[in-house]
This record gives sequence, C-alpha cells and structure tokens, in this order.
Amino acid sequence: MDHSVQATGDFLQAEAATAEDSFQEFVKWCDGAAHCALHGRDVRAVWQGLLARAGRGELEDPAKPGISLSSSDLVNKIAFRKFYEAADYAGLATAIAGMEASKPLPASPTSTAPLPPATPVFCSDWHLPVRDYKEYASLVAMMNMTAPDLPYLLPIHMTAACLGAPTANPQHRLDVHGAPPILVSNALHDPATGYPWAVSVARQLGRSGVLLTYEGHGHGSVTSGPCMEDAVDSYLTDLAVPPRGTSCPAVPT
Repeated sequence: MDHSVQATGDFLQAEAATAEDSFQEFVKWCDGAAHCALHGRDVRAVWQGLLARAGRGELEDPAKPGISLSSSDLVNKIAFRKFYEAADYAGLATAIAGMEASKPLPASPTSTAPLPPATPVFCSDWHLPVRDYKEYASLVAMMNMTAPDLPYLLPIHMTAACLGAPTANPQHRLDVHGAPPILVSNALHDPATGYPWAVSVARQLGRSGVLLTYEGHGHGSVTSGPCMEDAVDSYLTDLAVPPRGTSCPAVPT
C-alpha cells in the first residue's frame, strides 16, 4: 500500500480504479476463453442486470438460499473476493451465470454483511476525513463513476466506519536512509493495491527499493509461478534483488 496518499478522494479513486481494472481484465479474459461460462455474451450487460436485481432485493445469495444479496455484497463478496484471492475468473463467470439463471426473489429490503475484522487496523493506519454527508455522497459518486461496474466498493465502507476513530499511524512519505535492498512485488492487475502504488513505494525507497512486477492478476504475487518464487526466495535467503525493471510472466488461468 502507498501510505503516502493523503487526501480521502485520492485514496478512494485509486482503489476504485484498480478494482475496475480487474473487472475489465475479467471481461477481456471471458471474451477470449472458450471455457468461460459467459463466453460469447455481453458480460458487462449480464453483470449490470445482476446489480439491478440486487438493488431491488430480488437476487438470491448463493450461500444463503431464500435470502437476498445486496448490491454491495454482490460486488464485494462475489466479484471483488474472486479478483482478490487468486483472480478466479472461471469461478466468477460460473457464479454469475448461476445467479443470472436463478429465480428472482420477491422484492425485499437487503442487508449488508458486517465489515471484516481488519477494520480497526485500517482505522489505525489511515486518516481519511469526510466533512459531512454532502462530501460523503460526492465521494460515493466519484467512486461509482471511476468503477461503474463495481459500485459500493469496500474502501468507501471502511472510510465511513473509521470516521471519528483514532489514527495511530497516519499517512506519510517513507524516509529511508542507508537501508539494505528492499524488494517490492506487485501484480500488474491487483484489485486492492494497484500497481501505481507499488511504483510509488519503490520510488520512495530510493536506491534501496527494487520493484518486481508480476504481469498477471490478483492480490499477492510472491507465489505466482516459479519466476516470482525464485526471485522472492533469493531475496529472503540472500538479500539478492533482481535487476531493476524485472518482471515475471502471468501464470495462465
């Protein structure tokens, strides 16, 4: 994470942009993968249809028969989780196809799952003030414009949950002098910590920072194929870093 990002809007826009990038990569993958459950269809249109059903309280939660799934949970529990864990595009396509084929529930109010237990840690590390509801509404609108396929992303919920909470370690630029080599690794298409953040962190580390790029998807890249594993193992055992500009190819999904 680039902990130098100060403004609330800048933080949320960066998070929305990198999540939307993952959705676009998913659509691109499905267009070219014959085994995608939505291959040959307008993936974005199917997804928007599910968002509309969820907004009306008519979309059943696949994990809770008879219970409706909110728009927020559709985005964060279904799509974002697949992008985050291992870029499970095939699993996401299958889940979307299954939900589309499901019988609509009678329209009813929906509830959103509680925030993850990491919220106190996030609040301790990020000071993201919001003046009033008007500003909050504008931030929500900005995120939804930046990520039209993924409205109500988790970072806006986290920001709201942390309002008024103490921040022990607020944002600041890194100040590194005389450190040994520091290896930074990041996927090119990470839904949570976008690649531009990794570039920024490596630059803040100065001569100590070396960025290793995984040309694939998902959050967490150090075990993504032998190229990444070998480079990270060499660093952890011998403090040996790869040449600057090194990248590793994506592992086929």
